Amino acid sequence: MTSKAKSKERPGWKDLPSGGFILEPGNATKYLTGDWRLMRPVWDAERCIDCLLCWLFCPDGAVLAEGGKIIGFDYDYCKGCGICAKECPPKVDAIKMIREDEALEEPLSA
Repeated sequence: MTSKAKSKERPGWKDLPSGGFILEPGNATKYLTGDWRLMRPVWDAERCIDCLLCWLFCPDGAVLAEGGKIIGFDYDYCKGCGICAKECPPKVDAIKMIREDEALEEPLSA
């Protein structure tokens, strides 16, 4: 294979974009990052008071809310950091963190 043919298959280092730049705003939705989490939030809808603190503090936007009410988690993006469970008021305690390998096949949140 000639070097010209090889260069057409893969870009060289001069062709790659510089690192540290957002070349396409809003592209995070293309990357499902929840598959490497070790812990998973499990939401108890009956205990939830819809204070939205979990939604507000979730760094990944993985807490789903609609009409001012929590409706569940988007596990495709949840990284299992536990901030949602920490922010849930202690008297409510509607979010528990469980090990991913112990999670049910169908999560309790819708």
